[in-house]
Amino acid sequence: MKITLAHVGGHRGSKDGFDQAVEEYLGRCSRFAHCATVGFRSEAALLQARARQRGRAPAVIVLLDGQGRQMTSEAFAAWLGARREAGAQEILFAIGPADGWSAEARARAEMVLSLGKMTIAHRLARLVMAEQIYRAVTILTGHPYHVGH
Repeated sequence: MKITLAHVGGHRGSKDGFDQAVEEYLGRCSRFAHCATVGFRSEAALLQARARQRGRAPAVIVLLDGQGRQMTSEAFAAWLGARREAGAQEILFAIGPADGWSAEARARAEMVLSLGKMTIAHRLARLVMAEQIYRAVTILTGHPYHVGH
């Protein structure tokens, strides 16, 4: 299974500490799943790229939004594991544009996920999501990283 962490908009240029930390967590995940990060200039570009996607099955799309569903790390790991067991080839987690997701994007998503009620800077949200993806795969594999508190 491939896990992609996408973002819409954002900074251009050299990588900073946030980017390095995101790459570190996704790199750690590579022992368990193929992980990647990708940026898009706009929501439309992300949706067009998904429409052109080739493969046996379309990606499971999860949009991150403050109004979405909140989950514990354990529940998130169980959700991810269920998608893996159902044969999902790719799960795309997308951090959206500053003005929020359109109705079209929400209609294409399997789930809208919230990292919490507070507003979080997009670059920080990418880092938090990368860590939660890593935490989920360690929970699923019985790795001691997650101690349950």
